[in-house]
Parts: sequence; C-alpha cells; structure tokens
Amino acid sequence: MSSKPSIPKGTRDFSTEEMLKREYIFETIKQVFRLYGYQPIETPAMENLTTLLGKYGEEGDKLLFRILNSGDYLSQITDDELVKHESAKLSSKICEKGLRYDLTVPFARYVVQHRDEITFPFKRYQIQPVWRADRPQKGRYREFFQCDVDVIGSDSLLNEYELIKIVDDIFGRLKVQVIIKINNRKILTGISDFIGESERITDLTVAIDKLDKIGVEAVNAELNGKGLSAAAISALQPLLQLNGDTATKLDKLSRLLFNSDAGMKGITELRTLFAYIESSPLSCKVELDLTLARGLNYYTGAIIEVKSKDVNIGSICGGGRYDNLTGVFGMDGVSGVGISFGADRIYDVLNQLNLFDKIGVTSTEVLIANFGENETAYSLKILDRLRHRDIRTELYPDVVKLKKQMSYADAKKIPYIIMAGEDEIKSNTITIKIMSSGEQKKLALNDIELFVNEEIRKPK
Repeated sequence: MSSKPSIPKGTRDFSTEEMLKREYIFETIKQVFRLYGYQPIETPAMENLTTLLGKYGEEGDKLLFRILNSGDYLSQITDDELVKHESAKLSSKICEKGLRYDLTVPFARYVVQHRDEITFPFKRYQIQPVWRADRPQKGRYREFFQCDVDVIGSDSLLNEYELIKIVDDIFGRLKVQVIIKINNRKILTGISDFIGESERITDLTVAIDKLDKIGVEAVNAELNGKGLSAAAISALQPLLQLNGDTATKLDKLSRLLFNSDAGMKGITELRTLFAYIESSPLSCKVELDLTLARGLNYYTGAIIEVKSKDVNIGSICGGGRYDNLTGVFGMDGVSGVGISFGADRIYDVLNQLNLFDKIGVTSTEVLIANFGENETAYSLKILDRLRHRDIRTELYPDVVKLKKQMSYADAKKIPYIIMAGEDEIKSNTITIKIMSSGEQKKLALNDIELFVNEEIRKPK
C-alpha cells in the first residue's frame, strides 16, 4: 500500500477559498504600491550563492536553502574531504546556487546588473515567495511570500516617510490596526560607541533584536556569551529603557551620544522623519523604539517594523535604509530604502480577526441555474450580458435537480442565483434568488443593468 503523500514541513497548500483571500491581500497591496508610483519586477527563485552569502549575517547564512549542483556533484570531492565531514567546505563545492532568502539582496543584484536600463531614483515593487530553513512554528514558515517596495538611488528621508504612509494606507484598507516602530541603525552604532564596544555592533544588534521575544535577562546573557564586558552591558541598560515621548527620548539620547558622529546623525535623521510624520498625521500609531534593531547586517539608517495591535504574531512588515548593498556587487554610492510586507502573517491576522467575513471574498458572483436544453440558449444570452459587465458568472453545466445546484452555490458562497425557466423565457424575464436572505425577485431581462448596479455593485 502506497504511503499518503505529504509536503515539506513549513510549507502549505492553499485551497481555492484561501487563494481568493490571499489574492485580495496581494491586490490591495499592489493597488497602493502603484498609487505611489512603484513599478513591478521579478527575479529568479534561485540565485548564485555568491550573491546571497554574507548579506544576512552568520545566522542568516545558516538559514539559506542550498541547491545541489546538477550531474555528478561529488566528482570534484576527494575521499579525504568526505571522511572529514566538514559540511561548510563540502557545501561550497557541491552547491553553487540557493533559494532566495529575501527579495532585497536579489533586487540589489538586479539594479547593478541592469543599471544601464534603469532610471534613478528607481521605485520598484516585487511580490514573490522566499525560503528560509527556519524551525516552523505559528506564524513562521519555510516558504512564504514577501511583498517588497523599495526606492533606490535617493538619499532623501522623504522616501522613508512615503514608505510609512504606504504602510498606513495598506493596513487602513485591510482594516488592521497596527503599530509602526521606528529606530535608526546609526543610533545603535552610537550606543555601541557609548558602551565602549564599537567592534561588536553586530553582536549587539542581533541580541537587542530578540528583546521582545526572550526578555532583558536572556539578551544580557547572550551579550555576555558573545564577550561583551559586564561594564558595557550595565551601561547599555538605561539606554534601552529611556521613557517619554519621541522628542524627549531623542533629547536624552543626544546628551548621551554627543561624542558619536554616527549616533548624532541618526538622531538628526529621526527628528527629520518624525517632523514629516507630524506634518501629515497617520491613522495608525507610530513610535520610536530604541530596542528595535532588525538583525540584518545591510541596514545603515532608518529601520522600521510593523506589528498588529490585536494579534500576537510578531512583525507583519519591516524594512529600512541600506546604503552599501549595491556596493558589494560593484556599484558604490547608491543608497536605497525599502520595506517588506509578510503576506502570510497578514493573512493569519485577517483570519484571526474574522476580517475576511466582512470582505465577502468569492470567486463567482452569479450562478445561472440549468433547466435543460430548451433553456440553454436563453441562459447563454444572460451569461454573456453579465460577463460583458464584468460580473463573474457561471452557468451550471449539468441538467440536475435545482436543489443540487443550490447546494453547489451555497458551498461556493455564490451570493446570487438566476433562474430562467420556461415561464421566464416566455415573458423575457429572469428570477433572481438572493442567497443571504432567501428573497426572490423577478425582473425584465433588459433591466439586468439595474440588478448589477443596485445589488452586485452596491457598496458592501
């Protein structure tokens, strides 16, 4: 007996209903991206490992899915190398490609490779799956979609402000209440200078980024394990616990970090960004969070993270400024900033808050019942008229009992059924059944436009 088929852990199948909901999310996001002047691109699912390695830090590199070279990938490996079981060295020889970890690094590669075809500043969006060899858990998958929006070739903080407006617009349309947290990587550099651990900025940011998940004591223990002195860890504590509004926090920081050029520049950038935000208030909450680090090594300026106020699921959107990413591919001096929307987590948030029920997502809007061969020509005429008006319509293909056709419509959540039998044909009318109420209406076939406008296209 054959075993039941399965899929890899951390991946999922999506039913028709789930795909309709996901497409609603993607379309909402795309509409806003386009509204702000961003254009789509796509990059391959796999990249050369030379493109990916070293861009996400040591922990990120460990989470890359590597692809075995085709053919006899062991032909260049000696018996001695096999016996030593040095997996890192072996991997570099038998794997030249990997699945993309995110969309930002491939985007930087794309910009450098296509620089002569691009008009700068280049505003792009990209909606594709990415893969990470992470431990699957609630809200965390090994295969998931990212919806990225970036502008590259401009240093202006107006770009950061625009991205924050995009976040506010998208989650406003999705009816999700969020908190936007903002920090600046330069301030984290200033903090590392202040505590006397300038060389350990990466260890510091990786640990601080876990603060919400593991707590202060565990973060301090991790920093101690990385070799930070007790004095440095002690000096760090009050910096992570500054209170007051944004202006108060930045004033306190400026008094502490006045000896750090990077730290003071980060404070100036945040003051400018929050001034933009205050000039055109957002509907969602925005706060300065000095514990926000986002562990990716390529961030150099503003860092942004978005969380749902009503569902505890971690970050559902995040990003920041990166000044040096294209430089690693041979194109120096090009700054960029972007954010990524986690479509899978957004889906889970909408599901938990029952927001899809209010949207009324469905594939088919109208089902035309099939009463037999004699009625088919009349039904096809109705079908064409509705589809011509962009109404998603089906004609039930088989001549079966009306009860079975009704069950089909109910199972697919089709809101309207049109019945056109012998009586309707004689009087050139149609009968409409509204599934939500059970109400039936009869109207002239030529009044179908009225039905479309007053029923299907009426505001929900």
